[in-house]
Amino acid sequence: MSIIDNLETMRARGQDSALLRYSLGNEYLKVERLDDALAHLAEAVRMDAGYSAAWKLYGKTLAAAGRHDEAMKAFDHGIATAESKGDVQAAKEMRVFRTRSQRALEAES
Repeated sequence: MSIIDNLETMRARGQDSALLRYSLGNEYLKVERLDDALAHLAEAVRMDAGYSAAWKLYGKTLAAAGRHDEAMKAFDHGIATAESKGDVQAAKEMRVFRTRSQRALEAES
């Protein structure tokens, strides 16, 4: 049984949480199932808007899907969240990823 199967079984049993959704999103991203990853990461940040790691992974996954405008918005939320918690490193990383998405968006136009 795969990690994804184990996590999906936990979710089916009602053990749903932002951490579980983050973990599912991360595992689906690893196997390049971007739509599944995005669905779970969107739910993770909906369940816990203060989860800066989930915002970062959500933004990175949106960028991987070529959805740079949405990725920039996710990074903006993540940066604000990380800064409000004093997580300087996470905010710094998301600024770098946001800049990459902005450049990609500009290159498309």
